[in-house]
Amino acid sequence: MRYYLLLSLVLLVSACGKPTGKVIAKIPEASGIDYCPHDDTLIVANDEGTYYKIDRKGKILHKNKLGKYDLEGVVCEEKEILFAVENKGLLSVDTKTGEMKSIVLDTFYKGKKLPLFHKKSGVEGIAKSGNIVYLAKQSDKKKKSFIAVVRLTPYPSRIIDVIEHHVADTAGLTYDDGYLYMVSDKEDLLIKYNIVKKKSVLKVKLEEGAWEGIAFDNKGNVYLADDEGRVLKYKKKRLGL
Repeated sequence: MRYYLLLSLVLLVSACGKPTGKVIAKIPEASGIDYCPHDDTLIVANDEGTYYKIDRKGKILHKNKLGKYDLEGVVCEEKEILFAVENKGLLSVDTKTGEMKSIVLDTFYKGKKLPLFHKKSGVEGIAKSGNIVYLAKQSDKKKKSFIAVVRLTPYPSRIIDVIEHHVADTAGLTYDDGYLYMVSDKEDLLIKYNIVKKKSVLKVKLEEGAWEGIAFDNKGNVYLADDEGRVLKYKKKRLGL
């Protein structure tokens, strides 16, 4: 009897352990999200070449159609918004003029060309720290899912390292305080990755969703973008971060 009671308790904890977030916005095919610290807003990218600027409560401030781009990730800075385009590469948008330009990226690493930009299994997430950009390559297979570490300058930008994290379908990525945070669409997981130690240090099981983006603001909140059309907000403590 004691065994069955213990088993029932474990199952109950497992069932109730998935943190739930608050839906703050509904944006079609939300495929990437990032926090803009200079104006305390968020940028949400979608698969149809449009990005949305929203406030932290989810109010849509404006949207901008860039063209026929499959936007899969975004980094927001004061002078530039940087997008990962799944099958093409990197796209930079000047925040003042709206001017767009492609960033040339040498995809060779250790003598081999990495399969980064493909129509159905290309780059799905982007994060940035200083002059280093991290690009999450999506794959349903753990061995083919990786993060390319890219040095942006001097020209051309090139891959200087590859992180093999052994997590399938990493579709969202962000950098925060020395760690990379990934979300797995297939496994409904949030993963905290230690860049220095080169290993995952925490995995959080998420509620069911088509997770494709993650961002942190400076007030202890985490935002997840769901490709099914939602932006959710969590407290870091609720996620155990």
